[in-house]
Amino acid sequence: MLTFIGLGLFDEYDISLKGLEAIREADMVYAEFYTSFLMGTNLEKMEKLYGKKVFLLSREDVEQHPDWLSKAKDSNLCFLTGGDTMVSTTHVDLRLRAEKLGIETRLVHGASIASAVSGLAGLQNYRFGKSASIPHPYESRRGTRIISETPYDIIKQNLELGLHTLVFLDIDKEKGYMTVNTALELLLEVEEKRGEGIMRGAIAVGIARAGSEKPVVKADYAEKLKDFDFGKPLHILVIPGKLHFLEAEALVKLAGGPAGFMKEVE
Repeated sequence: MLTFIGLGLFDEYDISLKGLEAIREADMVYAEFYTSFLMGTNLEKMEKLYGKKVFLLSREDVEQHPDWLSKAKDSNLCFLTGGDTMVSTTHVDLRLRAEKLGIETRLVHGASIASAVSGLAGLQNYRFGKSASIPHPYESRRGTRIISETPYDIIKQNLELGLHTLVFLDIDKEKGYMTVNTALELLLEVEEKRGEGIMRGAIAVGIARAGSEKPVVKADYAEKLKDFDFGKPLHILVIPGKLHFLEAEALVKLAGGPAGFMKEVE
């Protein structure tokens, strides 16, 4: 048996009782934290609560060489991830690999940032379109700085449909955790290049440390929000589409947005 367990949003105490029980009954416990990370804890604290050794897997261990998977043929293994267990395509692929090996799988879900964002910002979850991810810029072989324009295109498509966009920010082993500030700067840089009027004057919402006792939630127009200090990671960004009047009120009262938001309701 291979049990996939979502650990929730912030620290070791976000795990469900069902997940905790599964870990304590497992023969071996593995975890990956390159798709998400619990900023309010560390491996030592997790192991103390679980009463189990946790083996940390790299991206290569999960995506390219999941040799450890075969152990689930004869033992009960748990695979831990931040947030909900099946939000990442990588985890779906891993589950399919296990099934092909004849390994039974089960899921223990955890709190997801996708739903937490709606609650923290007051945005209605059924009004979200396709999500986007902003990677760190990289250099081409010729030394040219490359910024992905795909997130800009997704935001544009969603805005045309009146839908909100949840924007995931890159976690890179070398470049670190992307901030809301950097993400907005990159989107505005693409805007300057293309001049399509998507980001200039757009409403934006930044959230930091969701799931903690004191998360930061701030809404403003993109050009102003890029200068706001959100503090430590993890950060996530939302570019809202058309606002229902309750959403506009929530962004003003719950996220400190300007009163002008109330004039931009559908």
